[in-house]
Amino acid sequence: MKRALIVVDMLVGFLEEGKPLYCGEDARAIVPFVRDKVEEFVRAGEPVIFVKDSHAPDDAEFEMFPPHCVVGTDETQLVEELRPYENKATVVPKSRYSGFYNTALAALLSELKPDLVEVVGVCTNICVLYTVEGLRNRGYTVVVHRDGVASFDRNAHEFALAQMKDVLGAETR
Repeated sequence: MKRALIVVDMLVGFLEEGKPLYCGEDARAIVPFVRDKVEEFVRAGEPVIFVKDSHAPDDAEFEMFPPHCVVGTDETQLVEELRPYENKATVVPKSRYSGFYNTALAALLSELKPDLVEVVGVCTNICVLYTVEGLRNRGYTVVVHRDGVASFDRNAHEFALAQMKDVLGAETR
């Protein structure tokens, strides 16, 4: 079975205390699982895709959320634990919740033709959810790793996991 791993927004802007959209201790707690999952894929020679929030300074998203992950700032960098893998992966910058909106993700996956796409990252109820929605609506079989996703809002996190499983048909394990 051909697999691909999508790692959503495991960035300084979401995972370092003091940043405007710090997702909290629950998000920091998933870093070792995500690192191990990336390492598993790299060792197996399977594709890893880092989907990274990368906003213009005047991005419309800042009408809802504080400015974050502005291009050229440290917030757009992977957390330190994942940086060694960046050159072994494909990086897809995004400026909206879905990893598919105005990005090369659909073309990349079309080229890779994975039988299974595994997903980890933050925030479960925002960028992970909408990226999984895009995957499922394109017909991909998806596994979302419960130990590899987190959000700043525990209730929204659980709701999103249920939506991905019960509505979108993704497997959550």
